[in-house]
Order: sequence, then C-alpha cells, then structure tokens
Amino acid sequence: MGTHFSRSVAEGRAFMQFIDGRSVDSLSGERIDVRSPSDGAVFASIPASTEADVELAVKSARKAFDEGPWSRMPAVERGRCLTRLFHLVEKNGEELAALESRDTGKPIRQGTADVTATMRYFEFYGGAADKIHGDTIPFLDGYTALTLREPHGVVAGITPWNYPMQILARVIGAALAMGNTLVVKPAEDASLTTLRMAELALEAGFPAGVFNVITGYGRSAGAALSSHPLVDYVTFTGSPITGTAIQQAAAVNNRGVTMELGGKSPQIVFADADIEAALPVLVNAIIQNGGQTCSAGSRVLIEKPIYEQVATALAERFSKLVAGPHDADLDIGPLVNVAQRDKVAGFIAAAQEAGIPLLAQGTVHPDAPEGGYYQPPALFGAVDPQAALAQEEVFGPVLSLFPFEDEADAIRLANDTEFGLVAGVWTRDGARQHRVAKRVRAGQVFVNGYGAGGGVELPFGGFKKSGHGREKGFEALFDMSATKTIVFNHG
Repeated sequence: MGTHFSRSVAEGRAFMQFIDGRSVDSLSGERIDVRSPSDGAVFASIPASTEADVELAVKSARKAFDEGPWSRMPAVERGRCLTRLFHLVEKNGEELAALESRDTGKPIRQGTADVTATMRYFEFYGGAADKIHGDTIPFLDGYTALTLREPHGVVAGITPWNYPMQILARVIGAALAMGNTLVVKPAEDASLTTLRMAELALEAGFPAGVFNVITGYGRSAGAALSSHPLVDYVTFTGSPITGTAIQQAAAVNNRGVTMELGGKSPQIVFADADIEAALPVLVNAIIQNGGQTCSAGSRVLIEKPIYEQVATALAERFSKLVAGPHDADLDIGPLVNVAQRDKVAGFIAAAQEAGIPLLAQGTVHPDAPEGGYYQPPALFGAVDPQAALAQEEVFGPVLSLFPFEDEADAIRLANDTEFGLVAGVWTRDGARQHRVAKRVRAGQVFVNGYGAGGGVELPFGGFKKSGHGREKGFEALFDMSATKTIVFNHG
C-alpha cells in the first residue's frame, strides 16, 4: 500500500510560533497536541496562544510597519524577497510536502502539488510587486490629480486547515508585495507548514516583525486577532459562521475584510458534452483533498437524455475509489479530524434515511490504520434540490447528481443555493457556453474544465454566502491596498 517515508516527519517535535523574527513558545506554556489524521496518533505539538501572545505579535507587526524599512522599501526589493522565498520553497519542497501531508492527511502527491502551487504564488507576486501603478486624473485647469496604491498596514490572516500552505502563500504573496506586515493565525488542525514557512521567510531576508505566526484556538487567538485595534485589515478563509463572527469583530474597529466562505459549486453537463473528457474531472473535483475544498464540484447537474449514462459511468468510477493513509498515496486520504469525519458521515446517513439513492460508494483500504479518520467517497443520485445534501456544504467526498430539463432549468438549479463560488459548464455549443457562464452566479466559471490547476493568476472569490473580496491575481493586490488621491494646485 505504498511507502511510509512520511510517518516519521516531525515526530515528537515541539513546534514554536514566530514573533518578531524569533521562535517562541506561548506565554502560558500551554500546548496543543498535533494528531495524524492517518492513524489518530499524536506526533507533535504547537503553542496554544492567548490574547497576550496576539498582543505581542500585533505590536511586532505594527512596529515593523510604522518604524521598519518594509513599507518604505522599493517595491522591486519586496518582490525580490518573495522571489527568494520561492527558491527556498523549491529547495525544501520534499520536506514541506511530507509535512503538509502528514499534518492534514492528504496524499503525498497532493502535498507535492500544493508545494508547486505555493511556489507559483511567490513567483507571481514576486514579479507583480512593482507592477501596481497609480493613475493621473483629468481635473480642473491649474490642478494635477493622481492616485497611489498604498498598503493598509497590519494585515491579520486567518487561514484554514484544508490547504494551509497554498492559502498561506496567497495571503503572504499579495499582502507583503503591497508592503503590509502580517500576523497569521493558522487553523489549530494544520499549522506546521505555516510555522516552517515563517522560518524560511526570515532566511529569505524578510525583516523581523514583517511576518509573524501565532498558533492556537480560534475562540482565543483568532478572536483576539480579528478584533485587535492595531490590525488594519483582516483576510479569512473558512466557514460562513466563523466568517460572520470575524466580520463582526473587525467591524468594531471599522476595518476592511476579505472573506472566502465556501461553496456548493455546480457542474452542468449538457447532452452535447464530451462525456469521456468530463468524467475524470467530475470525479476529481469532489475527491481532491477528500472533498475538503471550498471550490469542490459537489453538485453535478445532468441533462435528462444523458442522465442515466453519466450516472452509471460515475457510479462505476466511485465504486473503485479507495481511501487510505496519506503516505499510501491512494485516491483520497483521511479527513482532517474525527469531528469532520463524523460530520460527513452524518450527511451520508441522513441522506440514506431520507431515501435519496446511494448509487455507489468507495472503500477504505483494508490495511489502513484503525484510528484514522477515513470516509470513502459516496455518490447520490436524483437528489431533491431542497435536501440538505443539495443546499449545505458537506466538505467531504460526497457527490450529488441532479437531472435537468433544459438550459433554463439548469441555470435555475445551479443558482438555487446560498453559495456562489465556482461553477463548471460542459457543452460544445459556443453560444450556450457564453449564455450560461454569464447567468450562473459564481465568482469563477470554467467551460469544459474545472479548476485550471489552481490558477494563481485568476481572481478568486464568491457571490452571496460564499463571501466577498477577491484573492489571487492582481485583484488581490488591490484588496491588500487602499487608493490615496493627491491633488496639486499649481496655478
């Protein structure tokens, strides 16, 4: 069942958080056990930060912004720091992939792919740092008006457990390229690559205090960070419930936020689609990272003439999927923790009790450790569009199928949730491609494909309950900065 070279990664290590360029423990000395999702065993620990630790980290970032060289450094030099970080991630890629894989449970090949995406973020934003320009504005005679893009100041980044390294990189890349300083609070279930990245950032030449990392629980460290009066901007990726709490906390200080809050993304398959090209993409879009992906294609809408054909083909593929430990590199790994595993299992059980047909289900490898958080992929057919399985974000390897009558019906079903993050459209009809792409309420729409390999260059964010603001591409640089208008009266 594959190799087990990553079982010993970070074994027994007491990780430290990173404040003002130094590795430090929490002031209380309290720690959080780190468990491997593959077997449930404790293999490391991280500090359990409190409000006092947050205070130190934010003041470090504030001082680095107000008094240090970072915000006044030429943009090209900030870009070079990010480019050096790109090279250090490349140099340490195997270690980072193994660490990410063991910490989150994702297969080694996914951890390796995450390293590649992380490198691309630093490469992109390293090159983009000096490419954001202001404008001159035609104004009254005797005046010259211009605009500048300036950093917010101290940015708080609260990152999730599903893609900790990738999402950290997209926060770091945009925020630091624009001259902000950072305090990052990763999810307590997946902090290890974030802590390692802080070490690499110092090696890359980022001044002390520019990039700080605190670890701990959201209810203590996360809440204190999002509400801190010295924080100028907050970016968060996670659940809508937590996102609401963070926005409320930031609103007390009238601070701006970027929110990426999940999805219930549809893929629409019309009768004229290239079915053989679509099938592997439809499967991968829900099992990648165990379905623990905000942009997972969790709903497949199929035109009625081909519904049975596509459903049968998907069922055949799902029945062959195998879950196992991260280092076995099977179709999917375990889910991140026991609570997430139980939540997904609860959705599956409730759907079966409601009489929704379970068309196929994968298996757990017989040699998988008993203590792991495994959930084999499940495929449900002819799902009621108002069922919980159709409306709520499962965040697991569960795919729902929906037959539709025509184009209008497909668009209605696609938009019939509170989310609007990503959508896929499968058809050979060029006019239909444009019509549907424009009418689907989603921040990204892919035609005859899905995901485009991460697409660091492509603005990413949602409509409706999926959040607001944009990450990735140049749009993220705009979110991580503010426009200043300067008007000269020269007569």
